[in-house]
Amino acid sequence: METRIRWWVIGAAAFGGLVGSRMLYLVEDPVGLMRHWSEPAYLAGGKTIVGGLIGGLVAVEWIKRRLGVTVATGDLLVRPLMLGIVVGRIGCFLSGLADRTYGVATALPWGVDFGDGVARHPTQLYEMAFLAGLAVLLVVLNSRFSAVGDRFKWFMIGYLTFRFAVDFIKPAVRIGGLSTIQWAALAVIAYYAPHVPRLLAEVRRG
Repeated sequence: METRIRWWVIGAAAFGGLVGSRMLYLVEDPVGLMRHWSEPAYLAGGKTIVGGLIGGLVAVEWIKRRLGVTVATGDLLVRPLMLGIVVGRIGCFLSGLADRTYGVATALPWGVDFGDGVARHPTQLYEMAFLAGLAVLLVVLNSRFSAVGDRFKWFMIGYLTFRFAVDFIKPAVRIGGLSTIQWAALAVIAYYAPHVPRLLAEVRRG
């Protein structure tokens, strides 16, 4: 890929990721958005990883189509993305209640008190542990990938499936029984669903 095109793709990923992370964060709490829509501090604060991934994906696919790029570009981003999410979740865990990434109350022995006297699911730690396991899985499966872009597809399907599941133990505004994060995750999983039979066949063939 030419350097010029590479920079266009990187720029699109960054811009789309920023916009997507903000937009999905804002619609997570429709009541809060309606109440504070005129407050710049509210509109400028807060982001969500799922929104960033979706926004980046949409922007990159759009710019690639405009530039006539047909080669998959996501594989090289998987490791930096996973590392970035882990580092971000460390910050979320240390922030306590401030960024609303904690889980619901739990009586399990590993529940964490984030400062309000209530033991909660440390969902940030769950996410970090999942990503560590996913990283190992991708290394093991690396030789079985038959197409460029398969690593990125595995990452997106795996991570968004995890986010769909873990959000059931997070406090959230729900529409139709699901949070906006879960609906967004389902949409992307459906987008990649046609590739799942081939990806699973590669694993079994290994």
